[in-house]
Amino acid sequence: MTDFPFSEYGKERTWRPASLSWHAGMRLAGVDEAGRGPLVGAVVTAAVVLDPRRPVPGLADSKKLSPARREALAGEIRERCLAWSLGRAEPAEIDRLNILQATMVAMQRAVDGVAQWADAVLVDGNRLPRLSLPAEAVVRGDALVPAISAASILAKVARDREMAELHARYPGYGFDRHKGYPTRDHLAALAEHGLVPEHRRSFAPVAALAEQTERGDL
Repeated sequence: MTDFPFSEYGKERTWRPASLSWHAGMRLAGVDEAGRGPLVGAVVTAAVVLDPRRPVPGLADSKKLSPARREALAGEIRERCLAWSLGRAEPAEIDRLNILQATMVAMQRAVDGVAQWADAVLVDGNRLPRLSLPAEAVVRGDALVPAISAASILAKVARDREMAELHARYPGYGFDRHKGYPTRDHLAALAEHGLVPEHRRSFAPVAALAEQTERGDL
């Protein structure tokens, strides 16, 4: 038995709970999101309960990994963990609730999928959704807590696949490259081709274009 969580991963910086009453053997679900900043598509979340008997080597913040490495790790995570689940909030929900609240809803949905396997939840960042389980927010958790790293990888891989599918439907926008973020190429494609149904109407560049279209300026 160990005196701190995830000791089997040998991280240089040992994370310890600040608010949870942790005990050895406690099952902790890590939660993270992908897609808060893009102008298009759902925000996707993941929850992962790791199995201490089957560690996954190489877990890290998904943004620090190559696409190929993320894909490989995602397969290992799904195979070795005790439980995993994805949650999402669609563009219409994002527009209705705002991106923060929609992300919280998506996290709740992901946690619901692993709740029977978890004793508590660790969420990347400094905000917590309303959950039925004890929970703690962990700033930079995707770099510090293996279960959150695993969740960040699953969420990122899932959303990137959705962007590839969106690119197949709308090849003129470059969604496979910029993943929906407001890059110069994406903004240029918006100006040239207009909006697709999956664009988030409440985000400023999209809202401005929609307003111009309604006025007949374009």
